[in-house]
Amino acid sequence: MRTARMRQRCATMSALVPPALRFALLTLAALTCVPDIAPVATAGELPAIASRQRTEKKSFTDAEIVDGFFKTAFGAEYHLAGRVDRIRKFDEPVRVFAETDRADRKAQLAKVVADIGKRVQHLDIAMTDTSEAANVRVKLVRDRDLYRTITSFYGAEKAREIRTSLDPQCLSGFRKNEQFEIEHSDVILTVDVSDFTFLDCAYEEVLQSLGPINDTASVPWTMFNDNVSMGYFDVYDQYILNLLYDPRIKAGMTVPEVRAALPEVLKDVRTWVKQVNELKE
Repeated sequence: MRTARMRQRCATMSALVPPALRFALLTLAALTCVPDIAPVATAGELPAIASRQRTEKKSFTDAEIVDGFFKTAFGAEYHLAGRVDRIRKFDEPVRVFAETDRADRKAQLAKVVADIGKRVQHLDIAMTDTSEAANVRVKLVRDRDLYRTITSFYGAEKAREIRTSLDPQCLSGFRKNEQFEIEHSDVILTVDVSDFTFLDCAYEEVLQSLGPINDTASVPWTMFNDNVSMGYFDVYDQYILNLLYDPRIKAGMTVPEVRAALPEVLKDVRTWVKQVNELKE
């Protein structure tokens, strides 16, 4: 979630609404509004992101990586109902559909999705042109239409609860089955924001819609920390997502089960993250 600078406060919520739906509400982020006509840029072209990449911490101990993984892959920052003590992830290819009339924001989202696919070894994720083929739907809306959109997704009562508790400006949620496999995710992003804010939110919301829904203020390197703004897919969070989507980490696993599997998994994940980021150590 994004930190609070001019309404850039985010929160994460997990909830299961009526059993047939089994929705887990995840990430909620408050963002700053700017005109639609702001120039479009990719992550690497923005000075705010480039400066963060230059100073980014890229070397972590096993304990630092494992600590962040457990704090984000289990639990939920805002928990209404349902179990959050199991691994939740997709167990099938992820196809993302963008519902918007903003070609510029759709193009930026497509680059975010492609970057995630490039950096998470065992995750098959890509954009699709049809909503029927998608299991992740991203709805891009104006800030003034956000509450109405949340209401259409979750109903008036739950939308009022969300608004009262968190006053979000972006939201993502998923539906999972009895095996804790994510079957469908919905992401809502506001478009009338700066390029940095849009990219920062898009990375976090899409990544959290894949499973690691819990925010933590105790890990200073993850974008799943309200006090951290990235705007790109940082190395630390690549470790978290690569651990989550390693085939040996399965949906429904408990903390002890994951802890037993992690040493071997982390060894392979380290090799992959080093390779894809051309790290020296």
